[in-house]
Amino acid sequence: MKLRTRFTDLVGIDYPIVQGGMMWVGRAELAAAVSNAGGLGILTALTQPSPDALRAEIERCRRMTDKPFGVNLTILPSVSPPPYAEYRKAIIDSGIKVVETAGHNPREHVEDFKAHGITVVHKCTAVRHALSAERMGVDAISIDGFECAGHPGEDDIPGLVLIPAAADKVKIPMIASGGFGDGRGLVAALALGAEGINMGTRFCATVEAPIHDKAKQLLVDNDERGTNLIFRSLKNTARVGKNSVSDKVVEILKQPGAQFEDVAPLVRGAAGRMLLETGDLDAGLVWAGQVQGLIHDIPTVAELVDRIMREAHQIIRRRLPGLAA
Repeated sequence: MKLRTRFTDLVGIDYPIVQGGMMWVGRAELAAAVSNAGGLGILTALTQPSPDALRAEIERCRRMTDKPFGVNLTILPSVSPPPYAEYRKAIIDSGIKVVETAGHNPREHVEDFKAHGITVVHKCTAVRHALSAERMGVDAISIDGFECAGHPGEDDIPGLVLIPAAADKVKIPMIASGGFGDGRGLVAALALGAEGINMGTRFCATVEAPIHDKAKQLLVDNDERGTNLIFRSLKNTARVGKNSVSDKVVEILKQPGAQFEDVAPLVRGAAGRMLLETGDLDAGLVWAGQVQGLIHDIPTVAELVDRIMREAHQIIRRRLPGLAA
């Protein structure tokens, strides 16, 4: 049974469940599986080594699903940034209808996507950033609570407060991210004012996720305490899975005067990719959120989405009316 919200109507999906755009993970296998299951799958643009490779990945995804899917474009400050404008053009030329933007100063990209009729969902970690994106003209917000994997910002506001705080002020549809992995979370997000959920870590622990089985099992074995916050002293906080590498990064950055250069070899993106591809859990960082405490198996994407929706409907139809009575 479908569950309609403003967000599902906006992007044309059956269920208000979105797969986060994750580096090295947001590939056609996973995105197509999520879309086929009734959610919104997301390819990660910068996972592909070039704009032409992104074009090919989009076409590969289209061969695997006829349902809506989107592309994530994350803009990060860098001394030698990737050719963002060329990736943006590849997205536009490929006829993508939904884009998830994230990161630093996306205005140029948002304006171009909007000029080509593309629906833009912008990922934020604070109410003020969500309002800024809304003024910029994005169509929807993905609000990230402190529980999330990746960069949760520097305010340390968990979803239980951040989601309703944003819902009180943001007028456009909003989905909630950070800590979601089951039907209870979906119903809670809807109750707090969101129009759906965005899941990253939970979708990594699925059969179709294009990562090594040992990396998936790590997410099952870890609990809600199984993360580290790194780069805190550098004012660029990131939440990653707890392993020997992230433990070492935390210890190094505790030292007086420690700088990013002191941990750079440990946190290279290539090292994290090696972990995901080879299953060497000491190779680099694994990006994961506190939702690990709610992950107990590695189902197919279809099984996971079906389970979430069944749980959500049971809560809405059975438990909540009973409590009200």
